[in-house]
Amino acid sequence: MQVKKLTDLDVKGKKVFIRADLNVPQDDAGNITEDTRIRASIPSIRYAVEGGAAVMVTSHLGRPTEGELKAEDTLAPVAVRLGQLLGKPVRLIQNWVDGGFDVAPGEVVLLENCRCNKGEKKDNEELARKMAALCDVYVNDAFGTAHRAEATTHGIARFAPTACAGILMGAEIDALGKALHSPKRPLVAIVGGSKVSSKLTILKSLADKVDQLIVGGGIANTFLLASGKRIGESLAEPELVKEAQVIIDLMKARGAEVPLPEDVVVADEVSAMARANKVPVDEVGPHDRILDIGPKAAAQLSQIIANAGTIVWNGPVGVFELPQFAGGTKMMASAIAHSEAFSIAGGGDTLAAIAKFHIADDVGYISTGGGAFLEFLEGKTLPAIAALEARFKD
Repeated sequence: MQVKKLTDLDVKGKKVFIRADLNVPQDDAGNITEDTRIRASIPSIRYAVEGGAAVMVTSHLGRPTEGELKAEDTLAPVAVRLGQLLGKPVRLIQNWVDGGFDVAPGEVVLLENCRCNKGEKKDNEELARKMAALCDVYVNDAFGTAHRAEATTHGIARFAPTACAGILMGAEIDALGKALHSPKRPLVAIVGGSKVSSKLTILKSLADKVDQLIVGGGIANTFLLASGKRIGESLAEPELVKEAQVIIDLMKARGAEVPLPEDVVVADEVSAMARANKVPVDEVGPHDRILDIGPKAAAQLSQIIANAGTIVWNGPVGVFELPQFAGGTKMMASAIAHSEAFSIAGGGDTLAAIAKFHIADDVGYISTGGGAFLEFLEGKTLPAIAALEARFKD
């Protein structure tokens, strides 16, 4: 994936338009409760400011109705937090699409919620051209929205004089490319979650690429059914057993494998009070629910991870939110943290597991994009990245 990078450009005296992802959670009073996304966008903004550019930043926030700006849709609290992090005031500009405002070199302004503009979500060409006319350099730093073709993520990149990836976007592109396009072998993918149906395209796509495909959670139960095991009352999708078998066969044909657990942790309910029992996978009772992998299976997975060259992680292998069913995910997280392999992790539950087991500093790269990360794993073209690739040689 070849794209221009902000850090390769001289932006002195240029008008720079940065599409960031500043969609942060807020409480009922409008206070920002978690500012990771704002902090992650600072390096690109600072690079442009210190390079002598006049900087415009925009983002979506929440799910506004196009053409309307309600109190809960405003980026005003974001402007305040951005100013605190940059150490300088950040003006918020409304009704900005047609211009009519000035930005001085070295100044940062925040352009009001881009999804309030009519035509944003449908990638309206007229809107995209108007926004492109505001700048000399367009920077996409919002990997989390890279799977959406919208006016600020796709259309503007076609018409701006120069279009490039920001520091955060560039790091995502490099890390994903390293993990899937030119991985050091063996390449191990871990795909957890409750449903095969929601991850089927990912599993099929990875079955063509990886050396070992570790499945966890409800997904693993469907694969256990496919291999002829009894799973009691565990969460599974019996109607997708044939699909699971196809993936197992695909992997076998390539000399690769889907390692399934030899022991599991079961209980008769999913609750904090549930009593956990470790049993061999052949001894799962008719009323048992499989809620984690057992210690032997966890040790087997740890060994696979220890020998990996590259690890792609999306999803836990058990109900890790409850301590008695967290052992498998904890051991796997520890193995990833101690592995010499390059590791990339993404997806909401995965990030929660990384935080719970305090391994953020030991994962090679943590992706900021949920849906975009998953679509990349599926092998889909991400429209925002494709738009930057198309402008690489300009």
